[in-house]
Amino acid sequence: MENIIEKEIADIVDNLLEDYETDRIIDKIDLLKQPDKQEIIRVLSGLLQIVYPGYYRDKKYKIYNIAHQLSAKVEDTAYHLNKQIEFALHASSRDSAEDSAREDLTARSQRITMEFFRRIPAVRRVLQTDVEAGFQGDPAANSMEEIILSYPGLYGITVYRLAHELFLLGVPLIPRIMTEYAHSITGIDIHPGAAIGEYFFIDHGTGIVIGETAVIGDHVKIYQGVTIGALSTKDGQKLKGKKRHPTIENNVTIYAGASILGGDTVIGENSVIGGNVFIIASVPKDTKVNMKNPELTFKQNGQREMSVQELSQRKEWYYMI
Repeated sequence: MENIIEKEIADIVDNLLEDYETDRIIDKIDLLKQPDKQEIIRVLSGLLQIVYPGYYRDKKYKIYNIAHQLSAKVEDTAYHLNKQIEFALHASSRDSAEDSAREDLTARSQRITMEFFRRIPAVRRVLQTDVEAGFQGDPAANSMEEIILSYPGLYGITVYRLAHELFLLGVPLIPRIMTEYAHSITGIDIHPGAAIGEYFFIDHGTGIVIGETAVIGDHVKIYQGVTIGALSTKDGQKLKGKKRHPTIENNVTIYAGASILGGDTVIGENSVIGGNVFIIASVPKDTKVNMKNPELTFKQNGQREMSVQELSQRKEWYYMI
């Protein structure tokens, strides 16, 4: 019996190769000069092992001396990160075809890589405050180890803080790949350009969005479904570089489902933002913002609608729960 797939596969490949030659952005196939997403994810895994020694381990290393093991892990992670940074710089440089430019970008990528690794102790210091905030802010947490090993909020914050340093160092592409990977597995979307202070706690986390130009102070607690976003993006690239996202000052708590939008919006310190509110104007410090409770009505077996107060006065009300 004739195999139709084998007969036609060569024609399909030829058609695809011809389609690749139309010089669109989706046709870039120079695999040796652009970042590799999966390699960046592997680099991130190595960084987590460096940031949280003992919590994230690579079983292929059989070295029990911590100094030797750390040296091997840092060298390996730095080597692969450097290559990805170099590829990212090449991919974003208009002069990447020139030999002199390639040499300059190679040296630049090495300097960036070394500076990034020098910043890791400072990142770890801030992450310790995030772990403490998670433990103090969640009565369901039994230990700080539980926060590190199992909380998606801390994972999202950790990846953000590492990506943020690369963002500040001018690395293109890679910081966003890192935070979007964390987004894909936690539901927490933090742009690496956001500025977030110490003792930051995300509880539950799913559905949180924090935009590029957001500024968040110290001791801020955010619940699931919160958006700290732009009021409008209709002008697209014309808004690049402008502050589009809110400022959240120190000691603010934002409950589930709240949306806070706009670059001019400031939530004053010590404020509490209730669930499901929609805010597009600044809130003074020491303020509580709540959505007025909607009136619930109940209707059973064709009877007239009753308010919750009327229902609670009936002996059989609890059967309806």
